[in-house]
Amino acid sequence: MRVIIVEGKTDKERLLQLLDEPVEIVCTNGTLGLEKLDELIAAYSEDEVCVLLDADEAGDKARRLFKQEFPNVRHLYTHRMYREVATTPLNVLARILEGAYFAVKVPDSEDL
Repeated sequence: MRVIIVEGKTDKERLLQLLDEPVEIVCTNGTLGLEKLDELIAAYSEDEVCVLLDADEAGDKARRLFKQEFPNVRHLYTHRMYREVATTPLNVLARILEGAYFAVKVPDSEDL
């Protein structure tokens, strides 16, 4: 199974607008501690896991934890100019997902 870990519900909703294949999207819902990370590792250790976090201090901190504790995950990055996954334009998110070989729908022009 393919899994994308994001920080919040709005990030998940944004990705659901684009993904054109079955993908489990897991929200960390804020601060990510070792206990929550251990649960994620246990639940998804056999899956192909990608992490798409905000380009801010909290996202950077969570990303460092992932790299240390769950080194097999693939890290996807939004651009710092957008800061948050939820505020990244859909066409930019689509390119990020396509770069990780996810099937995506063409975003509606009003959502670009």
